[in-house]
Amino acid sequence: MKSDHVAGGPAIETAGLVKTFGDNRAVDGVDLRIERGTVYGLLGPNGAGKTTTVRMLATLLRPDGGEAHVFGHDVVREADAVRSRVSLTGQYASVDEDLTGTENLVLLARLTGHSKKASYDRAAQLLAAFGLSEAAGRQVKNYSGGMRRRIDIAASILNTPDLLFLDEPTTGLDPRSRNQVWEIVRAVVDQGTTVLLTTQYLDEADQLASRIAVIDKGKVIAEGTKGELKASVGAGAVHVRLRDAEKRPDAELLLRQALDADVQLEPDPVALTARVGGNGDLNGCGPSEKASRALAELARAGIIVDNFSLGQPSLDEVFLALTGSPTDHDRTTEAQTKEATA
Repeated sequence: MKSDHVAGGPAIETAGLVKTFGDNRAVDGVDLRIERGTVYGLLGPNGAGKTTTVRMLATLLRPDGGEAHVFGHDVVREADAVRSRVSLTGQYASVDEDLTGTENLVLLARLTGHSKKASYDRAAQLLAAFGLSEAAGRQVKNYSGGMRRRIDIAASILNTPDLLFLDEPTTGLDPRSRNQVWEIVRAVVDQGTTVLLTTQYLDEADQLASRIAVIDKGKVIAEGTKGELKASVGAGAVHVRLRDAEKRPDAELLLRQALDADVQLEPDPVALTARVGGNGDLNGCGPSEKASRALAELARAGIIVDNFSLGQPSLDEVFLALTGSPTDHDRTTEAQTKEATA
């Protein structure tokens, strides 16, 4: 792979990227091409190799094999040139919790060469933009989780980077705080920054990323736009919500027969999902006809359906189809649901 210094070249390009830790091949031949000015998602469960990939691209780890270039600069031979153009926000807040919001940002601004006045001006600007002005004089240890993530991202863009690595930025946040972080990411991209986002939340990748690589056990097992990934596992997904949870085993059997497809039992005890292929069966029935037939079979069996829909597969279903298992986030949600209903 040749280094591309042309202004229109990719933000990131890797070929056969490898990192091992003892006998563990954490990153196993990853190929990526990420265009400038986009949000690119690395989607996968814990331990898939996402963070290790980011740390190599950010020059924090040396690859054991393959090549990687950031804006045309080799991450090993031209590490300083790479560092001058990137910023990294990890999974945990990196600001000093004993300092106030203002003190943290001013300190970092001074360390990166800003004058005292410019440092205070930039700190105030970012605190206002991130909705933290009222908390500017409070110690960060008294911030909520969402506020900590926001000030952490603010610290990452004191000097607007060409490339921002966001490593699972919303882990542990409530839905409102996650939405606030998403809005910040969109605003950063609108200013021309490229974002490489790692996440185990499928809805986060769906919301933010224009292209997604699904990574599992150190390998990229699928890559494309959201639409391409969803189309790769079938033309549609049938979602069924029953009135009575006790009827779910019977509904599962009927749906399996009527749709000629595997049926997934959702964490919700009255919900089921099945993927429907894009091609018709031997009788010429396509996805819509199969779905109608399944609904009729459920009605004949006396199984009451509160909600029934046929739509494009979700990224959850894509991940399940590609890896054979749900993400860690899905497994946690299912465990919590079982506990709540026990």
